[in-house]
This record gives sequence, C-alpha cells and structure tokens, in this order.
Amino acid sequence: MTYSSKIALMATTATAVLFAGAAMAQEALPAEPAQVDEIVVVGTNIKGARTTAALPVVVADREQIEATGATTGDELLRTIPQMGDVLFDSANNPQTSNSARGDVNSVNLRSLGVGNTLVLLNGRRLVQHPTSQGTSDTGTVPVLSYNSNAIPVAGLERLEVLLDGAAAIYGADAVAGVVNTVLRTDIDGLSFSARYGGAEGTQMRDTELNLFAGKTFDRGNVSLFANYAERTALWASDQDYTRSDDLRPLFADYPDFANVQSLDGRSSHTPWARLSVGSRAVIRSNGVNVTNSAGAFHYQPSSYGCPVSVGNDVCLASGNLNFNGANREMRYDTRYETTVRPSVQRGNLFLTGRYNLTPDIEAFGELGYYTAHSRAVQPPVVNLNQVWIPASNYYNPFGPVRFADGSLNPNRLPGLTNVPTGGLPVLMTNYRFVDVGFQVVKVDNYQARALGGLRGEWHGFNWETALLYSEAGAKDISPNVNMTALQRQMALSTPDAYNPFGGGCSATPSYGDCLPSSQVAADAVRFDLRRVSKTTLTLADFKLSRRDLFHLPGGSVGMAFGLEARRETQKDDRDANVDGTFTFTDMVTGETNLSNVSAVSPNPDTSGSREVFSTYVEFAVPLVSPEMNIPLVHSVDVQLAGRYEHYSDFGSVAKPKIAVAWDVVPGVRLRGSYSEGFRAPNLEQTNATQYGRLASGVDYIRCEADLRANRITTFAGCAQNLSGAQLLVAGNPDLKPEESTNSSYGLVLQPSFIPERFGDFTFTIDRWRIEQEKIVGLLGAQTALALDYLERVGGGSNPLVNRRAPTPEDILLFQGTGLTPVGEVVSINDRFINLQPQTVAGLDVSMNWSLRRTRYGTFIVNVNGSKLEKFTRDPGDIVNQLYAARAAGTINAGTTLPDSSQLIGQNGRPEWRVNASLTWRKGPWRAGASSQYVSAFDQPGLLSSANTPWEVKGRNTINAYVDYEFPDDTRVRVGGRDLTDQGPPLADGGYRGSVYSPWGRYWYVNVSKTF
Repeated sequence: MTYSSKIALMATTATAVLFAGAAMAQEALPAEPAQVDEIVVVGTNIKGARTTAALPVVVADREQIEATGATTGDELLRTIPQMGDVLFDSANNPQTSNSARGDVNSVNLRSLGVGNTLVLLNGRRLVQHPTSQGTSDTGTVPVLSYNSNAIPVAGLERLEVLLDGAAAIYGADAVAGVVNTVLRTDIDGLSFSARYGGAEGTQMRDTELNLFAGKTFDRGNVSLFANYAERTALWASDQDYTRSDDLRPLFADYPDFANVQSLDGRSSHTPWARLSVGSRAVIRSNGVNVTNSAGAFHYQPSSYGCPVSVGNDVCLASGNLNFNGANREMRYDTRYETTVRPSVQRGNLFLTGRYNLTPDIEAFGELGYYTAHSRAVQPPVVNLNQVWIPASNYYNPFGPVRFADGSLNPNRLPGLTNVPTGGLPVLMTNYRFVDVGFQVVKVDNYQARALGGLRGEWHGFNWETALLYSEAGAKDISPNVNMTALQRQMALSTPDAYNPFGGGCSATPSYGDCLPSSQVAADAVRFDLRRVSKTTLTLADFKLSRRDLFHLPGGSVGMAFGLEARRETQKDDRDANVDGTFTFTDMVTGETNLSNVSAVSPNPDTSGSREVFSTYVEFAVPLVSPEMNIPLVHSVDVQLAGRYEHYSDFGSVAKPKIAVAWDVVPGVRLRGSYSEGFRAPNLEQTNATQYGRLASGVDYIRCEADLRANRITTFAGCAQNLSGAQLLVAGNPDLKPEESTNSSYGLVLQPSFIPERFGDFTFTIDRWRIEQEKIVGLLGAQTALALDYLERVGGGSNPLVNRRAPTPEDILLFQGTGLTPVGEVVSINDRFINLQPQTVAGLDVSMNWSLRRTRYGTFIVNVNGSKLEKFTRDPGDIVNQLYAARAAGTINAGTTLPDSSQLIGQNGRPEWRVNASLTWRKGPWRAGASSQYVSAFDQPGLLSSANTPWEVKGRNTINAYVDYEFPDDTRVRVGGRDLTDQGPPLADGGYRGSVYSPWGRYWYVNVSKTF
C-alpha cells in the first residue's frame, strides 16, 4: 500500500472515530429497555442459537440502508467492502446483444466471480437473471447472476451478508457467502414517500415514489409495498472522461502515457469503408492509380490528399486506410451522441400476508413482481463480416458502363483501365452503418415470485414448509443490419441502392455521414434484432428446528433439519438471423455465413434444466457454559452442519461445515469456521453448441514485424489489434463441477471495562481463505495469440489460430524482418475447460459503537473494512511456457501475459475497501455521514512507454444527510453523495465501471408522510 493510500485509509476511519469521540464525552442518561423481536439471522436455521456468534455476518438495518442514499440494489451493495467487481452492468460492453443489458447489475462477494454468491429474499432463493454474458474474469464463458437492481431498496427491513461459506446451510453454490434481503412486513397503516435527485453537471435525474400499506387484525396481517422509480439517461457528452473514445488529452500530464496510442480508443470501423476489388492489375482513372496491387482503395477527406476527387471535399485513393498513422483522425468516436447509462423506468410490487389458522399453525405467503424498461443509445452498428457489393450498385465507382436497363452509369470513374465494361464487384470489410442510425437498445426485464407456506410449533419443534415459484425474463431489442437485405439493396442500380461509398464527413471525420444512403435504403436494411431469455425456479422445502433438542453440561443442543427440492430452467432464444434459421449467402461468391446480422456473431439457441434434491442437518452444540466456571473458557459453542445434494446432471455431493465460538472471558471471543462448497457449471456452459464471439487482442507476430522493421520502438506502440476475428467457443457437457474450501478465524472484542456512559463497543477482526479448483474458463484469444507468436518466431504456428492467406500488403509488412509472412486472423478456436486452482484470502475488520439516549441524542458509528491479502491462480502449463519464453527473450518483454501470480491491486481488485458511517438522532432530527474508501489498483492492459501499468488512484468519498420529522408525521430529508465531487478516478476507458459509478456529486431530497 502506498503512503498516500495509507493516509486516505486512516482518514476514512478517523472520519467516524472523531465524531464518536465527541459524543462519548457526553454524560449518558438512563437507558430505556427496548423490546426486540427474536429473529433468525442468515447463517443458521436454529432460532436463538448461540452459535451465530461464530459467524462473520454484516447486518444493515433500515436506518443504515437509508443513510447510504442508495436508490438501486447495485448502489447499496457497492457500499459493502467485501463486495467485489460489478461485471453485469449497463456500461460494460453494451454495444452487443451478447451482454446482459438493461436494468441489471451483478452480485460478487470476495471478487470470486459472478455465480459464487447466493442471494436470498426473506431467507429463500431468488431466481437468477436470465441473460448470460461473458465477464472480464471469464472471457466469453457465459455466466449468470442475480440481478441486484431487482432488490427493492426502499422496501428493505434489513440486509444480511454472511461472509463465510454456507454450502452446508443453504446450498453448495454459496461459495463466497450469502446475501439475504429481508423486506418490510407486518405494516400497520399507510405511508408514502417521494424522492428526487440528480448528479451535478449531468442530465441524469432520479424520481422515486414508494407506498407502504398494511393492516393488522386479530389473526394476521396483510402488507403491501409498491415502488416506482425513473432515472433519465446519463449521456457521454456530460463529462470529460466519457465524452470521447480518445483519452489522450486526459493523460497529457502523465509523460509516460502521453504518447500511448492505445489510449485512442476510437474505432477502425467507420463510414470510411475498407474496400477492395481483389488482387488484380492496378486500376487507374485517367492515369491516376486508384487501387494498389491488392486491389484495395478507400475514400478520405481532401485534406488528407486527393488523388481523385469525387466531390464534396471527398477523394478516392489507393490502398487501405492506415488508421494507426496518417488517417488516425478518421477513426470513429463511438461516444458521440450516445449514452453511458440508459434511461430506466422500474416498478416493484410486493404483497405479504400471514394468518393464524390455529393457535399453533400460521399460513403465510408472498407475491412479488418487478419490471423494468431501459433505453440506451449506442453507436451505429458495424460490419463484422466480409460482404461483396455487386458490380451493379448504383454508386460503385467500378460499376458497369451501362446498367441493365440501358441507362448510362453516372458514378463510374472516368478513364478507367483494367475494369471491364460490365464492372467489378467490391469487397467491403470494416465499415460502420452511420446512415442507418444509432442503435436505440430497448430492454424489458421482469421477475415474478409467488410463495405460500405453513409454519408452526409441534411438541417443542418449530417447523415450516413452503412452495415457491419464480421466473424472470428479459427481452432485448436493438436495430441492426440484415446482411441478406443489405446485399440485395446494394445490388440495385437506382439511387435507392445502399451506398457504402463516399465515406463520412470531411469536416468531422470522426463522426457523422454527410453522404448518406436514402431513407428508403436505410429502412430496407435495418431490422429489430431480438434476444429473449427466461429462467424459472420451482422450489419446495420443509424445515424443522428446535433450540433444546437435548441437554449437555454446557447447555441445550439445538438442531435444524431440512429437505429441499428445486427445479431450475434456462432458455436463451436468439434471433432467427443469428441462431442458424436464416443464414447469409453471398450472391457474388456463394459463401455462407451462419449469421445474417452485420454486427452479431452466430449464436444458437440454448436451453437446459436440472433438478436438485437436498437435505441438511445442523446442530448448535454448547460445549461449555458460563455456569461451569472454567478459567479462560467462559463458553464454547460449536455449529456442525452437513448437506447432501443430488443434481440430475452431475450426480451427488455432500459438504460439511464446522464453526466454533470460544469466549475466553466475557467480551473476548475467538471464532473460526471451515466449510466446503461445490458449484455446478451453469446450464449454458454445458448445453451450448459452438458459437462465435468477437475476439479482441493484439496480434503479436505482426507487432514483432513492425518492431524489426523499425516502424515502432516498443510493443507499447503496437496497434496490430484484431479486426473482425471470431473466437469460436464450444460448450462442454463433460465439464466437472468447481470445488471449494472456505476457512476463517477471528477475534471479537466487546470491552466491558469501558464505562457504560461511553457507550457500547464491538471490534472484530477475521482472516479468511477460499480455495477453488476446476474453475470453468477458457484459455482466451490473447493467450492463443501469444502462443502463436512464440511458435512462429520458432518457425511453427498455433493450429487454434486460423488466418487468411497473406496478401501482398501482408508480404510487404513482413519484408526484411526474417519472419514468414502471415495473413490476418480470421478466427480462434476455444472450448470451456476446467482450469487451474484459485486461492483468495483476506482480512475483515470492523468497529461498531453506539451511545443511546443521551441528552445530546443517540450516536451510532460503524466502520467496516476488507483487505485482500492473496488472490492467485495457477496459470497452467501453456502460460508458464510463455513466461519462460518472455524471460529468455524469445518473445518481446512487452508481450502482455495473464499475470495470475498475484491479482490483488489489478483491474477491479483493490487491496482495501473501507466503509465508515456515523448516524445521529434526537427528537425529530436525524443526520448522518459516511465515507467510502477504495484503494488504488493497476491496469496491466494499459502500459506506459516504459511497460509499467497505469495506476487507477484510490478514492475516498463523503456522503451526508439531514432530516426532520414534523409533528404531522411528515419527514423531509436532504442528502448528498460524493460531497467533495471526487468522481471516478481516471482509468482506461475513462473510468472503471466495475468499481465506480460514472458520476460525481449527487444531491437528493426525500419527503415521506405517515397517515
């Protein structure tokens, strides 16, 4: 940790402690007894069990939740220091329907990865969000997550986070822990609240309405919570770090990064098309070369040179565009007139009820419904496939002398040589359909839940049984270009032919199209691409518990026993134009592409289901009680649990857990636990047939050619990025489940020697460690390219990397380098496999202090911090081979390799996260302040000229609120988040969305009324 990081961390803690010290100096008034209902906190199924003291649990009550100022589940969970990267996010790769888009965010305790945290609602499972996506941790391995934005924050009674493996209690997939959201129930009366807020300097505004209504009667209660929230879009133009893909001006003050070309993230897919008539004799117009020997030509503004003018300050020139050199400013800026976050309208309804059928039996039920509609504006779609423009195209500069109807072609270049009178077809590769319009992405999500059950007492046993059905659906609709319709429209010999010739705008070459196709043409090629996904969860369970099953000298032994049967289904229905129903056959070459969409890889529909039967048993065993008067052993309590699960597709598994709490003396507790976990591959990982994804990476063998030819001085200056290549991924029904072990030990101090007038203190410190094996993953495109680089400098090749035959330009690129010329990468083959082990370890610390009912009010301070101390993965034989080659100088030292020896402080894994809060209330007044600190971390993918990674600086944000309750039960709250307007620290892409939200200071006002 750097010195500045340590200072920021200490300041975070001091923010709360200084407030605490001022309050502690006040004289306490006599405390009034408080009536607290006995509740079962996540971590055990035994009501009143002393073994809950052995478990590291973070509980945030309604007041603490309100103090965060969070309006969404994502904003709330980001305040928990143990929560890791948020990888399902509206700003994470939103330009493809292969991502989970819309009102969705993920849950990821300990940064173990999406899918390792179990999320509950009122103690029972939630259905997963149905749309899968590959995340930065898994590459293109599809993973599923619970949607944190479906959590109705305003309706929460409390949030419980178990920071311990809970496979033996809740299910083998609770590897990193459990998040339990408990909704408000037993409402008696009517209350209403309204909130309005917004981020300074942006167009983003929030409006939220909440209704709570309920009635308690002799034998039960019915409660209703209704919520409506609306958030306007956050536009890229609102802030400097989102305004442009070209971030070089933001890094100008950092000399080592000032000239790093990778900071210019503008796209080589532009309206300035990459065109070719194929290898043939050079074509000339009135004696001027308009193609090279490879048949390549392009359009450019006249300011870049004008071999042949075609009017409107646009000229035709031979060769491909060099977007890494003289034509860099013609790259397309995808941030232009697009959104960073979509506009969202969200609704939540939750109805709960209970009714005493008899004095010993109660019926209960839940009905819940969440719905959301989002609208994002994304850049115009690109062409990822090769497509031939027929010779008959009206705008083709190498078209026929006369069209089929006998009319003279007005757009054929004059004085052409080496072009037949019938014209030539033109191959189009890189292109952006700017004249078709921006992608307006509309996503509709819903989640429905119905539960009914019975509970009661029988001969000293508490029992409960319930039947749950829940489903979630998502419909993603975005405009795209139909390849068959496109080529049909490009074959026309009329002005309504689609026109990819002529480029964009000379005055603004990075955006816009000043020579667009006709509206008829644009409408003819555009269609709505659809992705519809759905998951269901059906669950039946029975629970039986008793806190005093039998007695030992140390006290009563508690027991819980349960049975659970559940069925899970998932279906991902891809558009008929990408699932193989409608394919594209090029009318010029006859070649077929499984995708009929310009910007989406072929992807078959996937579906799957599994049934899981489980049974568990849990014991709370008091080995030593205070009454036994054993020196230095005030009490010892043990939790023993085991769970057996049978999966219909993976067989059976049994997992144990043991947790111990040892009170040395009153107020000094040692605790520890050991558990095992098991995570089955999700339904898409096992059921998917081969599909394609756009592969990203650097083609290092071409970088080596640039280096040897002195076109670059270091690999940091290389811009040989893949363009249009596909990563061909196959599912694997033979995947084995991931296995895990989880251990922790810690200390809890509740010092009794501090006088009562100074309040109640609790200090905790816990070390934890999680080891996982057989993690499902891919080798990835970049590793395959690095291996291909190593093999080719030795005269071989990587057979998984598929390339085109070298073109004359490719041969020229490699000339004089001593390397065998290679063509561009077409595709890379990969398959889901069980990878090497992963080990994660860390330290959790907390301090809680409360001073209640003094003459100056009630004060509560909470400090919660988490430190990552180890995060490593065994890289495997292939990556180890690459490291050895780099160390030996066989491959260049600037070759980026996955560094899994220590992943702490890289990308979204900061070493420290700390949250501190102070709340105060007295009479009608309430106020609170909180701070959130995230330490610095590196981005290995962004290297300086000296091959050092960019450091995303640490950040400490301050939030505060104050509210007042009027005598008529009207309460008004005014608050702000990030009061010092820190905003997200500068990072590759402008900011790191998996760690930070892309806005700074945010103000809000909330008005509530109870009737």
